[in-house]
Amino acid sequence: MASANLSARSGWFLLLAGFIASSFASPVAVAQEGVTEEVVITGSRIRQDPLSQNAPIINITSEDIARSGLTSVADILQRLTISGAPLNTKFNSSGNFGFPPDGGGVGAGSARVDLRHLGSKRTLVLVDGNRWVAGASASGVPGDVDLNTIPVSIIERIEVLNDGASAIYGSDAIAGVVNIITKHDFEGFELGGYAGQYGEGDGTTQEYYASFGATQDNLNVFFNASYTDQDVVKSIDRGCQTGLPKPCASIAHGSTFVPQGRVVFDDPNTGSFINCALNDGAPAQPFYDPAAPCGPTDDYHPWTNADRFNFAAFNLMVTPSERVGIYGQADWAFTENTSLYVKGLFNNRKSTNQAAPEPLCQGDCGTGSLFDVTVYDATQIFNPFGFTTASSDFFARRPLEGGPRVFKQDVDTWYVGTGLTGAFEAGERQMFWDANFTWSRNQANQIKTGGYNARKILQALGPDAGCTGAPSAAAVQSCVPLNLFGGQGPNGTGTITQDMLDWISITQQDSSEQELMNFTANLTGDIVDMPAGPLGFAIGFEYREHEGRFDPDSVVQSGDTAGIPAKATRGKFDVNEFYAELNIPILAETTGFHRLEASVATRYSDYSTSGSDNTNQLGLRWAPVEDLLLRGSYSEGFRAPSIGELFGSASRFDATIADTCSDFLNTGVSQAVIDSCILQGVPMDGSYMQTSGQVSVFTGGNMLLDPETSESTNISIVYAPSWTDNVGWAEGLSFELNFYDFEIEDAIEPFDAQSLLNVCNNFGPNSSQGAFACSFIGRAVTGTINQFDNQLSNIGIIETSGTDFNAVYTAPAGNYGQFALSWYNTFVDEYKETLLDSSGATVLVRDLEGRVDADTGIPEWKSTFIIDWTRGDWAASWTVRHIDDLIEECSDFQDNGADSLTNEGLCSIPNTVDNSLSENKLDATTYNDLQAIYSPQNFGGGGWEFALGVNNIFDEDPPLSQEASLNGYTASVYDPPGSQFWYLRATLRR
Repeated sequence: MASANLSARSGWFLLLAGFIASSFASPVAVAQEGVTEEVVITGSRIRQDPLSQNAPIINITSEDIARSGLTSVADILQRLTISGAPLNTKFNSSGNFGFPPDGGGVGAGSARVDLRHLGSKRTLVLVDGNRWVAGASASGVPGDVDLNTIPVSIIERIEVLNDGASAIYGSDAIAGVVNIITKHDFEGFELGGYAGQYGEGDGTTQEYYASFGATQDNLNVFFNASYTDQDVVKSIDRGCQTGLPKPCASIAHGSTFVPQGRVVFDDPNTGSFINCALNDGAPAQPFYDPAAPCGPTDDYHPWTNADRFNFAAFNLMVTPSERVGIYGQADWAFTENTSLYVKGLFNNRKSTNQAAPEPLCQGDCGTGSLFDVTVYDATQIFNPFGFTTASSDFFARRPLEGGPRVFKQDVDTWYVGTGLTGAFEAGERQMFWDANFTWSRNQANQIKTGGYNARKILQALGPDAGCTGAPSAAAVQSCVPLNLFGGQGPNGTGTITQDMLDWISITQQDSSEQELMNFTANLTGDIVDMPAGPLGFAIGFEYREHEGRFDPDSVVQSGDTAGIPAKATRGKFDVNEFYAELNIPILAETTGFHRLEASVATRYSDYSTSGSDNTNQLGLRWAPVEDLLLRGSYSEGFRAPSIGELFGSASRFDATIADTCSDFLNTGVSQAVIDSCILQGVPMDGSYMQTSGQVSVFTGGNMLLDPETSESTNISIVYAPSWTDNVGWAEGLSFELNFYDFEIEDAIEPFDAQSLLNVCNNFGPNSSQGAFACSFIGRAVTGTINQFDNQLSNIGIIETSGTDFNAVYTAPAGNYGQFALSWYNTFVDEYKETLLDSSGATVLVRDLEGRVDADTGIPEWKSTFIIDWTRGDWAASWTVRHIDDLIEECSDFQDNGADSLTNEGLCSIPNTVDNSLSENKLDATTYNDLQAIYSPQNFGGGGWEFALGVNNIFDEDPPLSQEASLNGYTASVYDPPGSQFWYLRATLRR
């Protein structure tokens, strides 16, 4: 990667020089009276005036957090205009998709932060300047932090650096840094209570906390205990029992795994092709007539899209989460210039996810599991067909009798930090140093109910002689024949009895754990005085050990589960890093140069798994006059593969994919696509029809991954005209314009499965592009995709660029109080992924700005406008959040040419000219939030504050998405549909 003419030698030189100087030093006071105290600001290790920032930083104060009416750190950060679309508690992720390729698991119940849409794994999270442990959720070993492990009530402020900072902080700081600053120097006590609820009467949220702080002599202590309980919002209570018009899965987009059962096979006795669904109200032992299959003389009818199952009615729209946190810290100044600190945290999260009853399959399922070889034996007592089915047949059933899949997580986080801070004098120079040690662990357990043992199902559908049908008197139950395809009987009761369920059901127990040990040492101060000011420096060393594991249930590891198979994952690595940073004043107080400064930084990293590398950063700040600041930076980034990405075991991810080879004679695709499909092995007669909207994609980590590298550029213009200070119409006014550009090379991602399939189908296996894409895909003789290999790899390049524009205005106080206006905007000009093959040739370019993709969205414009008002004991705020319109590619699949979709706004078949998928527009959405605060000075001795607020006061629903995997809207972008959210907060400070 580019070096910017810096090398590791510069870091070693400054480190050596600093420690040589310190050996001749004498102690001085940390701060001198009459001198502005300099502090460390996120984005630099050099102590400086807090009003001087080398890079664009967003400061979120405790007042901003209270105004949001939110109780989750992640929810607060996700409202920033620079935020992407990460996982949160509105995304009911467990059990519906399987395990993503990065080995990080589904993250059920967790909440993440994502800057610039570059992914949460590329945003570094710090607490008081030190790394926080990554958050496991009993489904993998992720490389990003679960912000639900950090209680809101311990936060003083949050500093968000929206620029690359790998040279300052190391790996993961490609898109930026979130530094959560905890409360310090707190004296007295604070009690807080919060209660909120949606207008529909659900989703009740409560938060209670108590804080205490005291200072005596040289000792300062702070203690906090908190409890947060977020209740469930069920999808069925938001209109999902009927599909449209409320956002949720409509019948046309529902599942082929239906409660009545679906059968697709070639009858060996008649040669007829059968594609049927069981009639509603059919008897428990249905009648199949080979002479007139699919009715009207038997209990079946021809399958159509109207038979599809609306799984959304079983989903959760807001997942319940209960969190308990205990936090404490103490600072002891045991000498005039040296202090010892100790801090510790314990946090417990209990959360739940829910999915529709587990789909069961037999035959041509394409899952890579036992279901692909399971057959329905002719002698099985409930078989209505009179013959043994073949593995090329397809039988599907949704067993409502066993209830939904329920996933319960229990996650514990421990954190201990200690360190020394101090100051000394080197000659006439004041130096500051600190040494820090942290240990943290995140441990998660998950229990899943509503799952099944596929091997027992295979036996229960097999020959009658191998399954006696009688429960054993012994403690271990014997095989019970399964009436899987009897559907829901005439009285609405399913044909799967409790004895059958007892035989095939399992209670799945998974666990995961991550541990981080981190040591850092830093030295900062001034080296020499230059004509424009002192030359500031910072040098330091960091050592980290990461260790993680994921242990799925033994049934899951053996491959006997009817759900998603997975193997255990274990891994660890360590890293040694050195960094050096200089802040160079060039000119000051001269014509055209009120201030001109440069900054340089370099970091050397040596990973036990990924080798070594250097990252460098250059910055320039120019204030031609006091009111105007222009700053720019160039940063190199580095991200080493995480434990899950390196060591993640082989698994499966059920991706929502549309196969244009399905029913290709009736869907209007071009002849080129038809020819491509035939070359892949799809039958020429067009008999292949995609039976499920999800295709099993086989995933896993990759120990041969290279680290990601990046280059980012940031240019900012900040104008705060002093002539507006205290004039008749303004007390303050400022503007900020920020241009950003990121390019990531060797990006660690899976190939987008839908894109690979599109390239394969459009270009064919005989072309260079198609050959690469088709190499991942295999098909059965029926045409069904039964192999889709997509191991994690360095896919190519990610590029994004855009603009931020912010303005803040404060009016003078008057008879009607004081008003302040804040307007924050982010415009995404480009977001592009370039997929490369192993030779480096371009396979596909995906432009994703302004589009929805894989349950995330990248709006081209996000805006937040805030009006604040204060007068005496009263205050109020009005927040307007705007999300620009988005476009989604629609991938409805057709499995019967007679029932093409014609509903307005729904998507149907590919464009016959270029085979591109049709598009659907998600209209722009604007939310309005109001809050009123009353702080009576003469009530109960003072210190009281009451806040009443409502989020989404105009009851705005998110736009309906046809491609959202769960509840018909993109949960990582929009608020839940259905109603306003009202809340009341009371605080007592003494």
